[in-house]
Amino acid sequence: MNPNENDFSPSDSTPSLDSSNHIDSASSSLLAEPLAPDTTHSIATFGAAENPLSTHAYVTEDIRVPWSWTDLILFVVLAIAGFILISLFVGLAIAMSGANFRRIQNNPHDINLLSIVIQVLVDLGLLAYLAAQMRLRFRSPFWHTIGWRKPDTGRIPPLAFYSGLILSGFFLSIIVSLGSSLFPPQKNLPIETLFQDRYATVLFMSVAVLLAPLVEETIFRGYIYPVVARSFGKVWGILATGTLFGLLHASQLWGGWSQIALLVFVGVVLTFARAVSRTVVTSFVIHTSYNSVQVIGLLVATHGLRHLPGAF
Repeated sequence: MNPNENDFSPSDSTPSLDSSNHIDSASSSLLAEPLAPDTTHSIATFGAAENPLSTHAYVTEDIRVPWSWTDLILFVVLAIAGFILISLFVGLAIAMSGANFRRIQNNPHDINLLSIVIQVLVDLGLLAYLAAQMRLRFRSPFWHTIGWRKPDTGRIPPLAFYSGLILSGFFLSIIVSLGSSLFPPQKNLPIETLFQDRYATVLFMSVAVLLAPLVEETIFRGYIYPVVARSFGKVWGILATGTLFGLLHASQLWGGWSQIALLVFVGVVLTFARAVSRTVVTSFVIHTSYNSVQVIGLLVATHGLRHLPGAF
C-alpha cells in the first residue's frame, strides 16, 4: 500500500497528457494555460502569487490533472454501487457458510465487525479503481498523478519538516478534543456503538491509523480537490473539499452537530495543507498524526480498552 518510490522522484515528469483520447475538451483548455511562477511554496505565495478565486488563471501543476467532473460523478456512482454490491456479497457469503444470518443481524458485536470489514473492502476497491484509471486510461504513474509528490521543503531540513507536520496533527487533535468537550453531544453518537466491543474497537483503531488516512487523502485531496480548485479557484476548492470530507463522516456523528462541524474544520485544515504544499503527502502525515492521537486518547480514556462502556 505504500506509494511507489519512483513516483516520489523529483525528476518525475508531468504525467503524459498529450493524447486527446485521455482528456476531454474542458480539461484540454485548462491544461493549455501557463503555470504561475513556481518560486516558492510558502503560504505568502499561496495568497499573493495566485488569484484563488479565478477559474482559469494560474492553473498550477498540482491541480493540472487529466480527469474532470464527469470522472468525479462516475466515481461517486461506482462508490455507492460498490458499497451495495460488497454488502450483498458479504451477506451472501455468510448465508452460504451456514451461519445464522438473523442472529448476526441482532448481534451488535457481529454487525460492528461486518461494517468495518465492508468499509475496508470498499476503500481498497476504490483505490484499485483509481490506480487502474491512472495506469490504463491516462497512461500515467498512479501515486505521482494522484498528487503524492515529494514535498519541496526548501531550506527546512526534512526531519524538521515532517516533525512539524506530526506536531500539526497533534495540535489539531487537541483543538478538536477541546472543542468537543466544550460542546458535547446531547445524545449518544452512532460511532459509540463501535466502542462497546474490544475486537471491533481494535479493528476500528487499526483502520483509522493504517488505512483511512491513505484512502481518504488519496480520494479527497488527491482526486476531488484538484477538479474543484481548477474550476472554482483554490479557496473554494479548500472549503468545498473540507466540507465534503466532514459531511461524509456525518453518519457516524449524527446528532452531534458540533462534532460534525469540528470534522469539517479538520477537512478544511487538511485541504489547506495540501493546497499550500501542492502535495498529498503533507495532508497525509497530518491526518495520520491526528488519527493516531485520537486513538491514543481512546486507549488512555479506557485504560487500554479494559473499561469500554457496555463491553461484551
